[in-house]
Amino acid sequence: MALYIPKAQILLPRMPHLASSAAAQTRQDSRTLGFLRRSLLLNPLYHSNPLRMAAAIVPRDSAKSAAVVRSSLIEPDGGELVELVVQPEERAAKRAEAAALPAVRIGRVDLEWVHVVAEGWASPLRGFMREDEYLQCLHFNSIRMADGSIVNMSLPIVLAIDDYTKEAIGVSPDVALVGPNGDFVAILRSIEIYKHNKEERIARTWGTTAPGLPYVEEVIRPSGNWLVGGDLEVLEPIKYNDGLDHYRLSPRELRKEFDSREADAVFAFQLRNPVHNGHALLMNDTRRRLLEMGYKNPILLLHPLGGFTKADDVPLDVRMEQHSKVLEDGVLDPATTIVAIFPSPMHYAGPTEVQWHAKARINAGANFYIVGRDPAGMTHPIEKRDLYDPDHGKKVLSMAPGLEKLNILPFRVAAYDTSVNKMAFFDPSRAKEFIFISGTKMRAYARNGERPPDGFMCPGGWEVLVNYYKGLQAEEAGQQSAALSV
Repeated sequence: MALYIPKAQILLPRMPHLASSAAAQTRQDSRTLGFLRRSLLLNPLYHSNPLRMAAAIVPRDSAKSAAVVRSSLIEPDGGELVELVVQPEERAAKRAEAAALPAVRIGRVDLEWVHVVAEGWASPLRGFMREDEYLQCLHFNSIRMADGSIVNMSLPIVLAIDDYTKEAIGVSPDVALVGPNGDFVAILRSIEIYKHNKEERIARTWGTTAPGLPYVEEVIRPSGNWLVGGDLEVLEPIKYNDGLDHYRLSPRELRKEFDSREADAVFAFQLRNPVHNGHALLMNDTRRRLLEMGYKNPILLLHPLGGFTKADDVPLDVRMEQHSKVLEDGVLDPATTIVAIFPSPMHYAGPTEVQWHAKARINAGANFYIVGRDPAGMTHPIEKRDLYDPDHGKKVLSMAPGLEKLNILPFRVAAYDTSVNKMAFFDPSRAKEFIFISGTKMRAYARNGERPPDGFMCPGGWEVLVNYYKGLQAEEAGQQSAALSV
């Protein structure tokens, strides 16, 4: 019987990779099991899902433990990484087939979802959701596999079509997906068309139907009244030709990179804002704590979101340039950091969405996930308050079905400490000495040409932001001048 510890704190000690014999390995596993049972309430590092205990104490096979250190420390959901791009030698025939099928035109955000599914970020999902998958996702935040196991799936990955397109498809079992540029992107096989209840989808994903939710206004409200699901065959790798494709490493490529660096822990940090020194403090402190636990080579996956974001967020190309400066200035160590783009669109759906962010990093090979205050949250679109409780994201991750194998790392709050003029962990006993600089305030500083307090961000990174906002203001002034002259 699995041991159930409500909201337990579990310290996972790092045991040696090599065992001199099967007997020695058995004794080691026995000691590990005893240590875990004695140490359930002592973990300073992450808030465990109670179900993790069973996974943590399973003895390892001695032959496997004698292998070379590998960073593929966590299996993809479903046990196998889904990859849906057809082989080069098949592409001409598939493209010819697509030309003879009913066509479904897809938008930019739909293409981002094709990219996500094609590379396996949503494994074991093999296409746009059919109705049974959609309903499980919408109501349970998970999908039950054929063998009875559960995988987390908190965001609907669906494709909307209008009445005209539904009529044009008729009884065809397959359709061709045509991208924003008019090129054939994929074939969707064995399709199922079902009703798109937008109000239900919005209410269950965001917990509100208030107007002004960015993804809702951009993607859902203008979309059709039907959803079409099916299995994807993607005709070639998705490329954006924006100078950033070399950062878009697939889950397989990331796992290979972790292996080549002989990582024994991979901790992922999701972000959609520029990196300031508070972020760096959290990431460097996490690595320090993993080293103290006995890990020898923890690798940071700095993983900015690269899909749809709201209009006032800093654009991806500017963020990537800023991240590069952070590494150049030595704020993060390039030897132990991998910077890559996560291709998913952003929903700003708080605790519901943060499960998706964590689940996708499992498929990329990360076995630790850093979560902070109000992950994937935003200000309420019509009221002056946060849309979500800032602590609920990390609490939900500690209990979410299907994420039991992922180690969740809640981080301490960092703020600007005026007593030492740098970012530091917040000390409630000296609350008046700390300044909280939100992403909104940071953008306002840069937009107005003001300097933030010294030590808030590396100089090179800050210069990137200031130059971006200067260029944006010059562009806006030019547009206003042109409008007045008409």
